[in-house]
Amino acid sequence: MKNILRFCLMLFMPVIVLVHTVNGQDTLLTVHNRSRLDSLHSDILQQERLIQVFTPPGYKPDDMEKYDVLYVLDGGNWNVGLMTHVQTFLENEGFIPPTIIVSVMGIDRIHDFTPTHLENWKTSGGADKFLAFIKNELVPYVNKNYPSNGDNTLWGHSLGGMFALYALLNEPTLFKSYIAIDPSIWWDNAYVAKMAAAKLPALTQNTTLFIAGRQETLTEMKSDTINIVLKKAAPANLNWKFNIYAEETHSSVRFKGTYDGLKFTYAGLTSAIQFHPMNGIVLKDKPYKIFYFDDTTRIHYTLDGTAPTISSPKVEREVAVTGAATVTYKLFSNRSKYDKTITGTFTTEKMPTPLSNPLNLLQGGFHYAYYEGKWDKFPDLKSLKPVKTGITDKGFDVDKLPQKNNYALAIDGFIEIKEDGYYVFAFDADNGSKLYIGNKSLIEWNGDSNRRTYSCLVPLSKGFYPLRIEYLHQHEDFKLKWSYLTPGTMETKKPAPVPVDLQYSQK
Repeated sequence: MKNILRFCLMLFMPVIVLVHTVNGQDTLLTVHNRSRLDSLHSDILQQERLIQVFTPPGYKPDDMEKYDVLYVLDGGNWNVGLMTHVQTFLENEGFIPPTIIVSVMGIDRIHDFTPTHLENWKTSGGADKFLAFIKNELVPYVNKNYPSNGDNTLWGHSLGGMFALYALLNEPTLFKSYIAIDPSIWWDNAYVAKMAAAKLPALTQNTTLFIAGRQETLTEMKSDTINIVLKKAAPANLNWKFNIYAEETHSSVRFKGTYDGLKFTYAGLTSAIQFHPMNGIVLKDKPYKIFYFDDTTRIHYTLDGTAPTISSPKVEREVAVTGAATVTYKLFSNRSKYDKTITGTFTTEKMPTPLSNPLNLLQGGFHYAYYEGKWDKFPDLKSLKPVKTGITDKGFDVDKLPQKNNYALAIDGFIEIKEDGYYVFAFDADNGSKLYIGNKSLIEWNGDSNRRTYSCLVPLSKGFYPLRIEYLHQHEDFKLKWSYLTPGTMETKKPAPVPVDLQYSQK
């Protein structure tokens, strides 16, 4: 039993338990395999200052990619161990982007973080110099020596949290975001809160601020004071949030506050946004709907091709449109560089007239021809002989084709339309693939793993329309699918495969 307990404890111990102490600085986190211990001499502070820099998991020195930077005060084992774990978890969940973490080691935190001198705190009052060091020496050093993109966040806890607020008020453009965890607003009779009341209205930079406080100590820490000041004086361009946590200690609140603070900093971050149908052909006087399936909270739209603003109408799950339109959706995140925009064009051009009863048709599937080869675009098939031909009947499955990669598939036939009205065709494919209805190219697939399904809206009448699919398969993880919504199934928003008995090939 003792051996089992010893083994379990070892799992949670640092891989390397060596602790460094350099010139009275904080101890270092030594378990991270992506970190580098670095230092720079500060002429402002007249000190050699240590930093520990953690690069993102996918970082390679020869890459050109740049990253956001998170500066962590009170660095070393005290805070950065927690920070790296929370940041990695949030990144893996897609809540924040890959980020460089700069652990700022401390020598005398009382001196560095406090804006005024108090008699009982002998070294206090050095915040102005420490802020100057960060602005004029540390940030430029990191930008020069590491793949920083210049978008920075400052994180601080306790006195460090108060300093983060002090930095916001005095250097509001230095960081894009400020996170203050249980800040010591009590310092010098709430000196920073009084400063905030005077300086907040003058802030012009679009900035985010997150503050974490504890329910039981709001008055003691004077967190309630800064909350009141923010409600009265915060300008519209300061996107701020004050979270209050119950039954937490001054130390434990770091975990929840850091998690929520980083999520708030990047609220709205997503790999892509997409509405359906993505474009189409419409009738002048017949309304149609645009569907959006994800969170609409931060998305605004226009119908005239102009860029949406925060004042534009907010997107709902369904947006009704009539006539030609250039539909633009924009997601506004807390970091504007991560805003997303998508546009779709809906025209009133005329669709071909359907055939009422074409001759020589065989019901039960489209005709397909399968070709093997490596192409950058869909090949000219006139001079090529197919390896295999067949019908897309109930037994047809692209996974049963001879090769998993490097082939082209041409599918031709007629689709029977039983009901007049709007149809939405959905198309999952691979780059260079196309879908034609009535000899019109409606969809050209150029997506990725974040945009797998393309869609198009068309008005169809009862009868038979030529249908053609050109599918170029180059990536094994992409797979051909085609389906549709009919006028009768439009409200379900769930496209279904075209029934085989509505698919026809020519004899």
